Amino acid sequence: MIPAIVGPTASGKSELAIKLARELDGEIINLDSVQVYRGIQIATAKVPLAERQGVPHHLIDIVEPTENFTAGDYARIALRTIQEIESRNNTAIFAGGTGFYLRALVRPFFEGPKTDPELRQRLIDLRDKRGADHLHRLLERVDPHTATRLSSKDWSRTMRAVEVYFQTGRRISELQPEMPAAPELATRVRVVALEPPRDQLYERINNRADEMFARGLVEEVQSLIASGIPPTAKAFQAHGYRRVVEYLLGKRTREDALNQMKLDTRHYAKRQLSWWRGWPDVMWIRCFGDNPQAFDEARSHLEEQQR
Repeated sequence: MIPAIVGPTASGKSELAIKLARELDGEIINLDSVQVYRGIQIATAKVPLAERQGVPHHLIDIVEPTENFTAGDYARIALRTIQEIESRNNTAIFAGGTGFYLRALVRPFFEGPKTDPELRQRLIDLRDKRGADHLHRLLERVDPHTATRLSSKDWSRTMRAVEVYFQTGRRISELQPEMPAAPELATRVRVVALEPPRDQLYERINNRADEMFARGLVEEVQSLIASGIPPTAKAFQAHGYRRVVEYLLGKRTREDALNQMKLDTRHYAKRQLSWWRGWPDVMWIRCFGDNPQAFDEARSHLEEQQR
């Protein structure tokens, strides 16, 4: 069994995963697309070493902020990491909210050409402005065969299929006649998703954004740019960093950057919940991960799955 503790940002995934890891002789594999980057800290919610309670954490700080790290790259490293953890007779436990990373691991897919950052950003902006359904309708026009295979909620794969078409002029359905076989471990993944009350989640998101600015998020980004990392770096596309970069470039006021960061993060939390609702056999916990009830429910569910 390979537990995956998932859910929206700020829901307490790390706290719950650490408690479970201590119970199950576990080691945690990061499932967050921002925490893989070195040098960016404040807006990533990386668990400080002192708070990991002796539990090994993997796939954190493994690539430079300028690197175009793909879901396929993640899946290859995660697979090796699972094998290493299980060779020690320990339990691999995923923790994070990037569903596309877990999908890439359990359902390998054709990656196609390297991502064009400008095209990707235009599509992200389109999704944020007009919704995931609009992206899916765009895919229906350029690649109807692939559109029939993808749900409109699966916006990450929809976006990738649109990208491939505009980059190559060919449909992804023509370029991927055979999908790679799913690894054996796919049958052993057990997803536990946190869904705390929406109003409390949004309050926690807003408060955390205020704390990040107070702890020096703007100064962190300023220092990274001064060190030579370009404002267009992949890592700066993450929530929080993107709006701070816009502020430093004179495109927003500091207050506007903070407020937009809060709004972006709340929208992202909604998309994360939509993603996991489309995942099969999810065990839902209706509270924050630092609530003792979450640990009791998760442990009981996972024990039942092991029988």
